[in-house]
Amino acid sequence: MGCGSSSAPTLTAAPTPTQPAPPAPRPQRLSLGISEANPSLLSPGGVAPGFAAWRDRLFALHPRWYRLPVDWSKLQPDPAKAADLGLAQDGCLRGRPPCGAFAGVEAELRAIRQAQLAQGGFEVVVVIYGVPDWAAAPAGGCERSDASPRSRPITAAGIAGYQALLTELEAIGRRTGVALDWWSPWNEPNHPAFISPQRAACTTSSPTLSPAVYAQLVRAARAQLGPSRRLVLGELAGFAGPTPRATGVGEFVRALPDDVACAGSVWAQHAYSQPDGRAPDAVGELERALAGRRCTAARPIWVTETGVGGARSGAPRDSSPAALAAQCHAQAAALERWDADPRVQAAFQYTFREDTAYPVGLADAGLTRTYPTYDLWLRWSRAGPDTPGPPAPPPGC
Repeated sequence: MGCGSSSAPTLTAAPTPTQPAPPAPRPQRLSLGISEANPSLLSPGGVAPGFAAWRDRLFALHPRWYRLPVDWSKLQPDPAKAADLGLAQDGCLRGRPPCGAFAGVEAELRAIRQAQLAQGGFEVVVVIYGVPDWAAAPAGGCERSDASPRSRPITAAGIAGYQALLTELEAIGRRTGVALDWWSPWNEPNHPAFISPQRAACTTSSPTLSPAVYAQLVRAARAQLGPSRRLVLGELAGFAGPTPRATGVGEFVRALPDDVACAGSVWAQHAYSQPDGRAPDAVGELERALAGRRCTAARPIWVTETGVGGARSGAPRDSSPAALAAQCHAQAAALERWDADPRVQAAFQYTFREDTAYPVGLADAGLTRTYPTYDLWLRWSRAGPDTPGPPAPPPGC
């Protein structure tokens, strides 16, 4: 009977009582994170000239997470000395102004503590990378022509130094008042820039070597940090399958020993967007690989690096209006896909200020403009769990 009908109802036998089907649960809204190294974009107090308005734009995103990459190779060139967590930085972007000099990791954490007190959020995820020369194994296997000690497998002396670095970072967290609860043992272990060689021979039939190297680091981190710290495993580069010099996402995960694969609270995947749709579904590949073990089948996933811009690392960014709109639409589609996936809990923009070597930022390197993707992330930052559907793309997207 349609609404407004004047027909009398027909009496029928009462149906057997049944429980109504519960409404489909709304997937958890993505929590957002950010990577940004310069404390002048992180501190709510006085900052270097040229940064305040851009700091305010970053703060408007209200990131829950802050990703802190730590390049060990630069901090401890001499094994006889502790890592220099106050190493002076000029604060420029590969030489480009505006610049705001700062004292390394310690200054970043002090700025983060002020941001936490001012508006909350900014929970820190520490990510280690870069092997010092003294901690690196000799060259060997299938390596790129630009391979250096900072990418090579770590020695026994290096493992001891790595654990000492973790202890020093914990200490500086206590000094600055920043809780360091989340730790990623190594960045992009399936990428030859971070572990090299990936294979003994330059063919995909040569077994991957990097999972065994990564296992050493995870075990060392677990032993040093103890059970109260939570490990973020993976931080995988988005290789959909094996290549002669890189390890595919699924290939890497399946090669890990059980004690390592089961050690993390969260798995992390890097997934950059491409307007032409050529970017592989790295998150889906990770999910399929994690399904192969009972201990990882339900683990949450974080996309700890994402962004859109240059077609590949180091390529210039097309900033024409049509290209920027296409980039924004590609990122919007990725955020919607992850938001609808109950396994994916967080997405981290890399970075806020654009790195000219990785041109996927939300603002340009000179801090003169934001891109349409900034407005997209701003809308997502304002969307709560009760918001119906994903945020609409902003104008120009």
